[in-house]
Amino acid sequence: MSLLPFSESPFQLQLSFSLLLGNLEAQALNSDATGERARQLLQEARLYPELRTGITSAVQIENNKAFISRLLADYFPAALTLNEIKAVNIPYTDVFFNHTQRFQNILASAGPGFDLSIRDFDDHQSYVLSCCLILNEFYGTRLDFGRPLFYDIPTAEGITRHYRILYNADFLDILPTEKSRQLTQDDLHLLMDNYDDLALWKEMFPPESWILKGFAIMTLFDATVENAVSIFKEKLLGLHTEGFQDSVESIFRSIFRIPDLKIGFSIYNPEDGSFSAENFGQQIRSFILQNGGYTQAQDLLCSQSYNCLVKENSYFAVSNTADVLAAQPANLLAKRFLNQDIHSFILAPVIKNNVLLGVLEVVSSRPRELNTINANKLQVVMPFLTDTVERLVAQLQNEVQAVIQDRYTSIHRSVYWKFKEEAQKLIRRRFSGKNYVPKEIVFSDVYPLYGQVDIKGSSEARNASLQNDLKLQLTTLQALLQQVKQNTHTSLQPLLHQVKEYLAELSSPLKADTEQSVSTYIETAVHPVLKQLPLPAIQEYFKEANNNNGTFHVHRHKYETTVSQINETLADIIDDSQHQAQQLFPHYFERFKTDGVEHNLYIGPSIAPGQAFTMQKLYDLRLWQLQCLCRMEIAHQKLKPSLPYGLDVTTLILVYHSPIAIRFRMDEKRFDVDGSYNARFEIVKKRIDKAHVKNSHERITQAGKVTIVYSSEVEEEEYLGYIRNLQQQGLLQGIVEKLEVEDLQGISGLKALRVEITRQEI
Repeated sequence: MSLLPFSESPFQLQLSFSLLLGNLEAQALNSDATGERARQLLQEARLYPELRTGITSAVQIENNKAFISRLLADYFPAALTLNEIKAVNIPYTDVFFNHTQRFQNILASAGPGFDLSIRDFDDHQSYVLSCCLILNEFYGTRLDFGRPLFYDIPTAEGITRHYRILYNADFLDILPTEKSRQLTQDDLHLLMDNYDDLALWKEMFPPESWILKGFAIMTLFDATVENAVSIFKEKLLGLHTEGFQDSVESIFRSIFRIPDLKIGFSIYNPEDGSFSAENFGQQIRSFILQNGGYTQAQDLLCSQSYNCLVKENSYFAVSNTADVLAAQPANLLAKRFLNQDIHSFILAPVIKNNVLLGVLEVVSSRPRELNTINANKLQVVMPFLTDTVERLVAQLQNEVQAVIQDRYTSIHRSVYWKFKEEAQKLIRRRFSGKNYVPKEIVFSDVYPLYGQVDIKGSSEARNASLQNDLKLQLTTLQALLQQVKQNTHTSLQPLLHQVKEYLAELSSPLKADTEQSVSTYIETAVHPVLKQLPLPAIQEYFKEANNNNGTFHVHRHKYETTVSQINETLADIIDDSQHQAQQLFPHYFERFKTDGVEHNLYIGPSIAPGQAFTMQKLYDLRLWQLQCLCRMEIAHQKLKPSLPYGLDVTTLILVYHSPIAIRFRMDEKRFDVDGSYNARFEIVKKRIDKAHVKNSHERITQAGKVTIVYSSEVEEEEYLGYIRNLQQQGLLQGIVEKLEVEDLQGISGLKALRVEITRQEI
């Protein structure tokens, strides 16, 4: 022990009893026993002048130890020495003496190497708070720096106890020295606004420029449970931090006073009645679920614990696991806990709004340490745990919703803000008790861009693959029926005749109902006959017929693989390129896979009201669209040699001159054009796909070329500029065809530009 502060301080410390001796001088004027005792103490105090002038060394304290104890007898009554935790102290220093016996016992239990220090109290805080004492005393400020201060002191068993520090500063005096500065009102204001500027505080209050004279009586209050709960609340906020398990176990050990107590937790899923550990972030183990995963509650719990936790939502405590297993040899919960060296335990349900959210597991390796009595200690922590688990469950639900929204709905990120805005209005009004009908989501004055890369001849390829598979199956059936007829002399002529007729029909172009007719006949007429004849050839036939990847589905599988690979390749290119496009200007984007990939884009000021929209943004996006579709065609040309069927694609862009409005249709969960006038855009989209060049039988779309459909000369000049740009990039060839599109139902005057796409990307 020294008489120096922990670190640099504005104070010179003088341990003095002058104020206490002054009180004794007043008492000495009395003629009663109190006065006589005071006079005797004052007489003896004359032998120790340093008690008034100031003790400057630890040796002086030790030499005056007995007399100091008598001097402080009124404040440290002998009858309470085993009850109170008190000592003489100078605040924020390590100067302690005249401890009560209980305080000495606590320090002895902590061990000789234990350093008593205030929790979370650094040199900066010590210096500034010392200055605040001066400000309040000499400048009349009311600076409230009185946050609770704690000592964390371990017991001999390793359990940490938490003690709150209370100071009685009646016997302290603050005095200036010649080094102290006189502060102005501006100085005070500056200090109040700059707690973190330690250099400023040292400038205003130079080290050792003031005297702190006297002593304080420090009393410790055992606030272990209350403080452990407070720490527990703090730890729950940092659930996913490293060391969470150890921190929580240390807190519960303090509460239960069990040095090796362990804590577990498992989430309960009321939808399917199962327990899981994963949803808690795997930051805390589960003793019920040793191996994690999901398991039904009835398979994990015994009947009594299931009834307590799941049905009655009450604690389940066992003081001796071995006794339970001896009485109930089939008790799986007891077996599982004994296998983990758990001999007493408490399972506490986490309940919110009468719904079981999870189970807290408190376990000990010794019998009788946990029981139905100390289970009641959990009442102080369960509300905070409940709130945390509820928050985690809500977060999980939000994450699930986010995944669903991202993957399975058409709410694009560019328009998500509008949906969020309406949802927040609804929630706020609901909290205030007011009804609110969310407005329809409409974006007006947006320019539409439509494009597609269509698989050419996909319908013909599908029909051909289907015909080939059906022909093979019917040919196989014809041979089987002939074999059965010869071996069994069964009359199968009607079946053979119909099979022959279907084979003849499949030699011609496929009709709309041929597939259904042939499949139905095979299933209802031919298969029942064959199933009655267990011949090896028939069994082999059914093996192939029932296999979707078998011989009778090989051509259809090739066709489906071809379409799937083309679609995936095309979709990946436009999806990846969307990041670049969104940088040009936020816009709504949707794409669809059919026999090829088509997309819609809508751009306008209503979609991104926080950004300045100009027509140049639209032009930039149109150029991006044309460039992207060219790259999609080129990627297909590279893919084509590896496809089961070498199908080509055609590329088409529709240029629409006027802005339109789009509305989110709640019934279909997607955007659509709004109003009959705007519907013309959708009509044009649907009808140009199979359109011909005017006065010819030639389609406006051709493999290896991009076709741009438009209606005005202004748009023609605009896209000729884009084409020249892409020709310079090497994406398009030199010849540009200018076409007139045939008149369609309700549509006339459309024109088209068609230009060949480079076969290999440069």
